[in-house]
Amino acid sequence: MEAFLSKKKPRRSAVTQDIRSRSLPKDLDSNEEGTSTDFKLATLASLHPNVDQAALLDLLISAEGSVDAVTEILFPSRGDGSSRKRSATGTGYQSSLAAFRRPGSETPDSPSAKRRALTRKGQTLHLYTPENIAAHTPCSIIHNFLPTQQADNLLKELLEEAPTFESQTFKLFDNVVQSPHTACFYVDSLEEQKRQKTEYLYNGSFLEDIRQITPQMRAVSATVQTAVNEEIAKRIKSHYPDGKKLKYQSPHEWIPNAGFVNCYKGGAESVGYHSDQLTYLGPRAVIGSLSLGVAREFRVRKIVARDDEEHAGSKDRRADAEGQVAIHLPHNSLLVMHAEMQEEWKHSIHPTPVIDPHPIARNKRINVTYRYYRESFHPRYTPRCKCGVATVLRCVQRKKENKGRYMWMCHTGNTPGKEGQADCRHRIIASVADIFAQLLLLSVGRIR
Repeated sequence: MEAFLSKKKPRRSAVTQDIRSRSLPKDLDSNEEGTSTDFKLATLASLHPNVDQAALLDLLISAEGSVDAVTEILFPSRGDGSSRKRSATGTGYQSSLAAFRRPGSETPDSPSAKRRALTRKGQTLHLYTPENIAAHTPCSIIHNFLPTQQADNLLKELLEEAPTFESQTFKLFDNVVQSPHTACFYVDSLEEQKRQKTEYLYNGSFLEDIRQITPQMRAVSATVQTAVNEEIAKRIKSHYPDGKKLKYQSPHEWIPNAGFVNCYKGGAESVGYHSDQLTYLGPRAVIGSLSLGVAREFRVRKIVARDDEEHAGSKDRRADAEGQVAIHLPHNSLLVMHAEMQEEWKHSIHPTPVIDPHPIARNKRINVTYRYYRESFHPRYTPRCKCGVATVLRCVQRKKENKGRYMWMCHTGNTPGKEGQADCRHRIIASVADIFAQLLLLSVGRIR
């Protein structure tokens, strides 16, 4: 270490200048033996010479200034005192975003910088800081969201519930499959519980196990509501045209009146890339996702139309544009999926062979996805197909000509037990105009 510190000081690069301007917050800048950010970065650079300093700084910030924690992220312990490099399917470190622009020639918000894809085919870009997550994905994140004791109490309460959760059953490519994790649906009142069991259809049938939210969930709900609405306001101001909500986004305050609680036991339990159903949430839905217990990797990728001229004829260009971005969700973090997520992106929880046990949850991750069920999309407004199955609200994603348009579509082909009527699966039974009329009622305030 003395030899390293006594070396001739290298000439500062533009990246180094950027790093020095982004030092740790004061409360984290000297939490290890009074050492400064510069000293910590020098130490990490000597231990990890193949990792650029901008990435090391991002990791240092996410690890609250702990050099040991950064080293554990890069080379996790096996449990016997030794360590090994984390596999490609496990948690990785963030590629420096500064590397995607030439020093002095571009700023991150310049048009030329935006044209250069941050993602590449076959690679995963790992993001840790709230600033980078908000800038490059349709999400925002709040770390250490709840007071420590409240987060632990909620986790303990839901861990007691989790053994009774069940896997969801659905159809995939004409096969009936079960989700690789367990879940349960919670609503905010006894009245809503009764309505859900008798009026709301999921995959063509009623859910039997619907529960009222637990005391700790109820206590947290108001905090989630306030935080999500604040994040929505920030997103509108910083990302949306003219500082206004997106077209068809609810004009009302976001109110969490339902939630799915998911349990992932061990690193193998996961969920593949998907978009959440909009049928009862409506277009441009916002979801607040609270993570508790084991940290897992939340991956997102952009949906690119297959006939998009910019990417037509080149699978590599399309793959680059779709990308794959990993957002790391530690215990007690709130991720907000904003109004562009479900229509324009897909998301997943990635499986991993390596997890760091949580002192309370052990190998489990509990995830509470708070949702706003809008009255304007109650089942009484949902048309049924001629085959008798309730329809689902879909958004065109794969064809550029109609991308972003909505439709009611028969769900028979995805409903277990309805194999004999699978020819209905592509039947659009309500036009886009019907949905626009429904949204018009919403916009004038006749229904929420």
